[in-house]
Amino acid sequence: MDLMVGALNREVPRLSKDGVRLHFVGERGGLSEKISAGLVQAEAATANNTRLIFNVCFNYGGRWDIARAAAALAGRGEPITESSLDREMALSHVSDPDLFIRTGGEQRLSNFLLWQSAYAELFFSDKLWPEFDEAALDDAIGAFQRRERRFGKTSAQLSLGVERTKQPA
Repeated sequence: MDLMVGALNREVPRLSKDGVRLHFVGERGGLSEKISAGLVQAEAATANNTRLIFNVCFNYGGRWDIARAAAALAGRGEPITESSLDREMALSHVSDPDLFIRTGGEQRLSNFLLWQSAYAELFFSDKLWPEFDEAALDDAIGAFQRRERRFGKTSAQLSLGVERTKQPA
């Protein structure tokens, strides 16, 4: 974890200069005071940046995120609905992914972005992450462009203009 502190000290000034907003997502309970303070400081230093949001997910799991969101709503006495959960999720500040790319030959989500990936198109590559290059990304994007995005509807419902199953938050 000392590598994280060093990376924050080294990279945050440059990221901030480039307009990048840092957002750390995951359970922070077991982190040292030094690491926690570094994350809070990095988020505060980049909070007003609007060029790009850089989400760093560590000690994160989709089940954790859903359970945490439901507990927060229940703790405030708010109804637990799709819309309220969606607003309470740790990544509610960004759009849900359109394309989920999984490298290394694995064909599972592995508890990552379970809620947010409900309508994402999935692309599986046998390439390991370090070898997943620009050409591999082009392949993934090409496959995505050839798909029919239905958002929980059938092709027939699409042609009839039936409303999207999940309403925007």
